[in-house]
Amino acid sequence: MSNGNSPEDERPFENEHVEADREEARPSIGRALQQARIAAGLTVDDVSSATRVRMNIVHAIEADDFSPCGGDVYARGHVRTLAKAVHLDPAPLLAQYGDEHGGRPAPTPAAPLFEAERIRPERRGPNWTAAMVAAIVAVIGFVGFTMFQGGDDGSNEANVAEGSTPGDSASPTTKTKKPADPQPSDSAIAAAPQDKVTVRVAAADGRSWIAAKDHNGRMIFDGVLKQGDTKTFQDSSKVHLVLGDAGAIDLFVNGKKIEENFQPGSVERLTYTKGDPEAG
Repeated sequence: MSNGNSPEDERPFENEHVEADREEARPSIGRALQQARIAAGLTVDDVSSATRVRMNIVHAIEADDFSPCGGDVYARGHVRTLAKAVHLDPAPLLAQYGDEHGGRPAPTPAAPLFEAERIRPERRGPNWTAAMVAAIVAVIGFVGFTMFQGGDDGSNEANVAEGSTPGDSASPTTKTKKPADPQPSDSAIAAAPQDKVTVRVAAADGRSWIAAKDHNGRMIFDGVLKQGDTKTFQDSSKVHLVLGDAGAIDLFVNGKKIEENFQPGSVERLTYTKGDPEAG
């Protein structure tokens, strides 16, 4: 005798239990970010400094409280930024955020945009004639002024020649910038005393946020180096560094270059002493 229930009828209920177990096994967004940060050896202060996301927002997101973010758009941006800082793929976390908070925000309706575009030409139409007349007058005036001032070219060139030729004025910039890379390392070697640790940071391949502290943990520098900028830090025993984009940085410790294969976008925490260039 059959009671009317087949094994196939019970499978949907089993699948629902399996899906529920999977949802419970998946960590929350905040928990995933917190575990990745701890695994990377970073503090909340490190992540906040590297990403410019305030510490209270980092704490709130790790507790799965997205209200301080100011809306879904900002929350998604913070999740993406924090995930990259702790070496996580942001795509699964953003998908999870969408599942838990109603998906992506609705796009702006297209109809009002088309209506605005249709109205604008009618209002601006009469102004095109005036703009064209003004442009023609400006061109005629420029041509006349250039012809009138044509005789001054020789005097201008003479004035330049009194100080230096145009070729000479251009060449110093190129000649001084090309040897700029090896010269700082030489000066760093000469200026590095034996009883101190000297660290030089150069933004060779792009901009990067840099933080440096002395052996007492006091902040020496906290800011962004643009490409081509350099900073030199010195302490009696230790210099602690946090590099926001280590792949863009060249390091010189006690006059010697640190040969590390830092990846672009990676956050690195480093400590150097008087006995280096080995990372402490």
